[in-house]
Amino acid sequence: MSRAVLSEGPSWEALRSAFRWRVPQRFNIAGACCDSHARAAPDRLALIDLSETGEVRHWSHGALKSASDRLANAFRARGLRRGETVAVLLPQGPAVLIAHFAAMKLGAVVLPLFTLFGPDALAYRLADAKARIVVTDGASLEKLDAIRGELPDLREVYSINPAPAPVRAFWDEIAAASAALEPVATAADDPAVLIYTSGTTGAPKGVLHAHRFLLGHLPNVELSQGFFPKPGAVGWTPADWAWIGGLMDMAMPCLYYGVPLVSRRMRKFDPDEAFRLIRAHEVTNLFLPPTALKLMRGATVPEGLAVRAVSSGGESLGAEMLDWGRRALSAPINEIYGQTECNLVVCSAEGLFPTKPGTMGRAVPGAEVAVIDGEGRPVPEGGIGEIAVRRGHPVMFLEYLGKPGATAAKFVGDWLKTGDLGRMDGEGYLTYVARDDDIISSAGYRIGPSEIENCLTGHPDVVMAACVGVPDPVRGEAVKAFVVLREGADWEGLEAALIARVKARVSPHVAPRSVERRESLPMTTTGKILRRELRAG
Repeated sequence: MSRAVLSEGPSWEALRSAFRWRVPQRFNIAGACCDSHARAAPDRLALIDLSETGEVRHWSHGALKSASDRLANAFRARGLRRGETVAVLLPQGPAVLIAHFAAMKLGAVVLPLFTLFGPDALAYRLADAKARIVVTDGASLEKLDAIRGELPDLREVYSINPAPAPVRAFWDEIAAASAALEPVATAADDPAVLIYTSGTTGAPKGVLHAHRFLLGHLPNVELSQGFFPKPGAVGWTPADWAWIGGLMDMAMPCLYYGVPLVSRRMRKFDPDEAFRLIRAHEVTNLFLPPTALKLMRGATVPEGLAVRAVSSGGESLGAEMLDWGRRALSAPINEIYGQTECNLVVCSAEGLFPTKPGTMGRAVPGAEVAVIDGEGRPVPEGGIGEIAVRRGHPVMFLEYLGKPGATAAKFVGDWLKTGDLGRMDGEGYLTYVARDDDIISSAGYRIGPSEIENCLTGHPDVVMAACVGVPDPVRGEAVKAFVVLREGADWEGLEAALIARVKARVSPHVAPRSVERRESLPMTTTGKILRRELRAG
């Protein structure tokens, strides 16, 4: 039986008007993406895992179920309880899915973490989430050891690579545990996933999502991927599964629909390697961030590709990139839009309605999207306002963890405010204009300046710091930092040292590309940095 929520054939208007959400009272992501398939067809291919050495390992739905059932029993034996948090600090691979499913089967919450996070970024997120268990690999154990004393709630660390006690051996514990598991019955509204998002002020906020948020992604995935899934479909994204884009725009939807998913860790994106992977494994459906597409456009496209559709989001691609996709890939590139708090609510769908280059497309069936003013009123057609989504969409977050004030401030009336400025034309096409805050959009990542600035001012020679996004031909924006130094500080060699500090303590993907020394920074009368003046030069 098809799980598709949309039918190919009707017009756009018919799809919109006929669509109704059917969210069951009981729903669990692990049950839908793993167990249901394992019961129906245990030998069906679920995952094609490609190692860095070139080894290929196939995982069936039955194998994923068995491993995640056993790991859930191991977690339970170590004291994990419903509602507690399991952090997953791993690159793409089967262990990520096994850990996600095991936690969800116990009614626990999964916290995906980026492997490039440094100790400061990890310590904050793990402590704020009160993580009880961390599943990681040998490469990240040293970082965890360095911050273990700051994590009073952390009980257990599992490693997929050999490690000395008290670290537990991930694969050994799976092998030793019972395969008999009765999963916890979760409601669709029960918490499932916690993803941290950067803001412009203060520390990152934990965006808590319910199990139903998987269902909320489906209309967009089906449309932007050409009425996905079709027979013979295979999916892949180079985006890390620690981010909502990689996890929910491709990985989990593939598993939900029973489409084989390719996993491959790329320490640095290589367009030629990406094309080899796509060809060798006959990948039909892709989620590619704009930066990846730009790099692939500069590479040689091999013959014999089987690509049917590509989705991409984070910045406008423009007519030339869309034309390149049609010519070189023989497939449409459909733009998608959303954010961690409310993902995939707008898309283009070439073949269903005309693509307008420069726009993000239209609100998908089941999503009511508007451009509003500060009072929550729709602005006149073509006017600039804040893009907003009406409450009630299953993809919408539950709360910012432990921050009721910030959660309430995200809404005006029944509208969730995205923080993005845009305009809508008379046919419902949305155009992104700008952020209404200081978020930096670089290589598909949304980067908040505060975490970087705090790291920079932790250096003994830095008195004050500010970060902004500056235009970059490949990344869209690059991070640039401005610093005020203590009197007598030596600038020689300090720029490189500051960049290295952010790479090591926060993450390489947020590190400034350049640092400029200033005698002072522009400030408001209340002491806030005027980043817009720094952007203006």
